[in-house]
Amino acid sequence: MTQFDNSYARLPERFTAAVMPTQVKAPQLIAFNKPLAEELGLDLADADDARLAQIFSGNTILQGSEPLAMAYAGHQFGGFVPQLGDGRAILLGEVVDTSGKRRDIQLKGSGRTPFSRRGDGRAALGPVLREYIVSESMYALGIPATRALAAVTTGERVQRETGLPGGVFTRVAASHIRVGTFQFFAAREDNEAIKALADHVIDRHYPDARQAENPYLAMLQGIAAHQLELIARWLMVGFIHGVMNTDNMAVSGETIDFGPCAFLDEYQPMKVFSSIDAQGRYAYNNQPGIAQWNIARLAECLLPLLDENVENAAEMANGVLADFAKTFPQRWLSGFRQKLGLDTQEDDDEALVQDLLEQIKLGEVDFTLAFRRLCDAAEGNVEPFRSMFIDLHSIDTWLARWKERAGREVTLPKERLVNMRATNPAIIPRNHRIEELIAAAVEDGDFEPFHDMLKAIAKPFEELPEFSVYMQPPMGHERVFRTFCGT
Repeated sequence: MTQFDNSYARLPERFTAAVMPTQVKAPQLIAFNKPLAEELGLDLADADDARLAQIFSGNTILQGSEPLAMAYAGHQFGGFVPQLGDGRAILLGEVVDTSGKRRDIQLKGSGRTPFSRRGDGRAALGPVLREYIVSESMYALGIPATRALAAVTTGERVQRETGLPGGVFTRVAASHIRVGTFQFFAAREDNEAIKALADHVIDRHYPDARQAENPYLAMLQGIAAHQLELIARWLMVGFIHGVMNTDNMAVSGETIDFGPCAFLDEYQPMKVFSSIDAQGRYAYNNQPGIAQWNIARLAECLLPLLDENVENAAEMANGVLADFAKTFPQRWLSGFRQKLGLDTQEDDDEALVQDLLEQIKLGEVDFTLAFRRLCDAAEGNVEPFRSMFIDLHSIDTWLARWKERAGREVTLPKERLVNMRATNPAIIPRNHRIEELIAAAVEDGDFEPFHDMLKAIAKPFEELPEFSVYMQPPMGHERVFRTFCGT
């Protein structure tokens, strides 16, 4: 029997609203992540597809589950909204997995909640498939992220610009606590709730902070450090979240809420895919600064806990932000050194990285393939990399600099090649392939492209012949310029 232990449900009533998923007419299973279910300790080995569809649509509630919607606020594109909350998501409960880690299990698209405002609480099939693919891709790439446990169709249609087939997505997270969760209580000057929430976060995510001289400062430092690492990893693979609102920033340090997200094809540092990001606030290169801005909003909420003296508290918070600003460029450079196969540090390394990125930008070269083909160059096969560029003189000059620099490394060439191929993926969930699989599912009820891509993104660092199509950048007519939020 699955054992739930719902610690968030035990917090004061104002943190949540008890709510049951809305029944759907004819759920059918699209996908079930059996290895993840086993990792979670879910007792579903004998469940057939029909029963799984009932469970992961919300029609059947497992024993011990205490379904609830979480309250939170958030800055959305810089403007503060004092009440948001789970408007189309329901937390079924928490389990302690086989490694002893506490994990949330949540349904998305499971019907209205007290936080739905004027929304229908439903999800269209397309966003369900996108989140499944991208979250599992992030996991395979080694980037902290929520996981996909299941996806179902509902047998019902949801109304967006047109009528679309509905779906429910089941995701797993270290928790669903956000910067916006703290903001919800700060907006109400509810310091008691802020303290209760901070204590819960420390116990759940940052237990070492409890031993610090100032546990709440240590928690803030931990959250900032996790976000710094997360955003650096995003940039290394060309990921653009699309909506880095404070309500979409998990204090656990996981990537959460895959709405209008996308990966770079050609490298453009100010690239935006989200159809609702007209000003480019959440462009690729802006993400580190936005993460720091979000941490500043969290720090504002925590000031009463940091120190009774407001000036002292502000000084502590500003110290955390200053550390982020100082440390991020170092972590970014460390990551791109890895992509170039460099383990040691030299003064000219940043120029070497930036000059390559400039060449990739000017040539409109595919970001992922450029670094993957650089692995071939490290093996002695330079032409696949070199042929991607228009200005051959400039890239040849850069290659000569890179070879000279790599020649001063102590790592053996074979080991360097292995490291580079474990850092630079061959396969990412390319935007045009995601759009193709969504179209096949929505228009024709064909889920084969979805399952094919799911197999391919599970092995992102391998170049397997059967998955070669997923390595190819889009043709001109296949390029995706805009992605859309699931609401």
